[in-house]
Amino acid sequence: MSDQPSEASRPPERSPEADTRPEPRAPEPTATAKTAGTTAKTAGTTAKTAETAEAARTTAPAGTPAGARAPAAGPGNPWQHGAGAPGAKNSTGEGATARLRPPPPPLIRSAVLWSVLATAVLSALFLGDGLGVNLLIVAVPAALAAFFAARSAGRRLRPWTATWAVGGLALLAVPALRDAGWPTFLAVVSAFALGSLALHGSRSWLGVLIGSLGLFDAIVPGIIWGVRGVRARADGSRARWGAALRTTAVAVVLLVVFGTLFASADAAFADLLGGLMPDASFAEGPWRIFLFALGLAGALAAAYTAAAPVRWDGITVSPGKPRGRIEWALPLIVLNLLFAAFIALQLVVLLGGYEKVRAETGLDHAEYARQGFWQLLWATLLTLLVIALALRWAPRGGSRDRTLVRAVLGTLCVLTLVVVASALRRMDLYVDEYGLTRLRISVAAMELWLGVVLVLILAAGVFRARFLPRAIAVSAAAGVLAFGLLSPDGLIAEQNVQRFEARESAGIDIDYVKDLSADAVPALDRLPEPERSCALRIVQREVLHGDTPWYATSWGEARAKEILEKRPVQGDGRDCYRLGTDGVRDGYEPDDDGYDPY
Repeated sequence: MSDQPSEASRPPERSPEADTRPEPRAPEPTATAKTAGTTAKTAGTTAKTAETAEAARTTAPAGTPAGARAPAAGPGNPWQHGAGAPGAKNSTGEGATARLRPPPPPLIRSAVLWSVLATAVLSALFLGDGLGVNLLIVAVPAALAAFFAARSAGRRLRPWTATWAVGGLALLAVPALRDAGWPTFLAVVSAFALGSLALHGSRSWLGVLIGSLGLFDAIVPGIIWGVRGVRARADGSRARWGAALRTTAVAVVLLVVFGTLFASADAAFADLLGGLMPDASFAEGPWRIFLFALGLAGALAAAYTAAAPVRWDGITVSPGKPRGRIEWALPLIVLNLLFAAFIALQLVVLLGGYEKVRAETGLDHAEYARQGFWQLLWATLLTLLVIALALRWAPRGGSRDRTLVRAVLGTLCVLTLVVVASALRRMDLYVDEYGLTRLRISVAAMELWLGVVLVLILAAGVFRARFLPRAIAVSAAAGVLAFGLLSPDGLIAEQNVQRFEARESAGIDIDYVKDLSADAVPALDRLPEPERSCALRIVQREVLHGDTPWYATSWGEARAKEILEKRPVQGDGRDCYRLGTDGVRDGYEPDDDGYDPY
């Protein structure tokens, strides 16, 4: 798939009419010579015009106006056709975004149609019971549809396209591995964004930002493209479509009849067949139809975008007015001095001066950490905003200005990295005192990623900033993938259990850890009784008594089920009431065990 720059970034071609300089005039010939020369010139021009018209008819695309210059590009490359000047009309619309849109792709291929149909059918069968490995199952034919459509349009696979595509598929492995819903949600959203970037091939700031959501723009054109392709193929091959439908119907009837007979003849085969086949009842018909339509529209949008991507890189923002050196640098130098003074105080605290700070403020370690973490997080975010605005209005006079910008902003980035380290240290103190939670691990991961962004900005200042937008997008996707693979619920349970084992007097918040997902079961299984049973009672009820099919079951759920089958929870909940919790999640009533906590 092409990752070439848009036409908006290329220099405009010089038209013949633009050169208005007068040509030198030759001396006037005699009347007889002029008449003879005019006759010969007219004959030569007529022949040359005929040859030119014949060549234009064989090389110019359909609909090219007379006299227009034919594009010199090779066939099938969507980046080299279409856009024209801003506001020019094309087949997809007109206006501000018309110049960004290539012509419609060629007629949809049969391989694309079959891949789209497979995506829709698999969506209806597998996506109605939860998220797990079923997302990968559905994503494979959708990716094949986009691949076949891109090949038919002449697009080539580029390294960045492969990077986005592989990253998106890797992110879809998180729902297959983890039971927790919040890292799964982040992974699915990030996978969608990377898939859209793989189809568009964006590289600028606005291109990466809008291109990650650009797939929504292709839903309606993709459906229209698919309908037109089906109509065109159906009109010319009714016999083949009829044979294909009859063959499919016969195969389905044979599978149903003999599958039913074999299932009734052997209970083991019936269990295997029941576990493999999706459980679709008549009452779920509308929901399954909606999932079919969703998969169909999504796969068509992906294929259409792969064949004719919108060139979002063509949207440009005019650079800001450069400021003078003193006007630009003085506020940033003052900000650097403020950062340096704050960091100096932090070093004093870390090197043993905390007792003096506690004597003046009256705060212990945990309160001191909680008081400052959020302020430091906001300081990091605002610093990134300051850097972006400073780059917009930076002086651009020459090498001395570039050196000034690198020195001032580089110093600010380095000082901000120290602030990031201070914020993470404060969070570490707070977690050591009060334990780890989902909010605390999320904001700590966010702060860590902001530190990575600062390092990338420093690298762009030393080397080149060309890859900075895509590098930041890759770092965000890699962070989401690592966050999901590390199992945040498992880390939370592990830290709280270790803290309880080291300082049993500190206790463990059973009322909090009981709401964790099945990913926390291996760590919570190490707790002594009755804490273990109180922490695992709800998870056991959901894992052992649930009827989630294999394709919607994560590896975390399967591992928790294995542990709880070997060592089920004990007691009836009275000990949990004594510990301050009854093991009831909001909206989920426990089994009737004869115990009323109220």
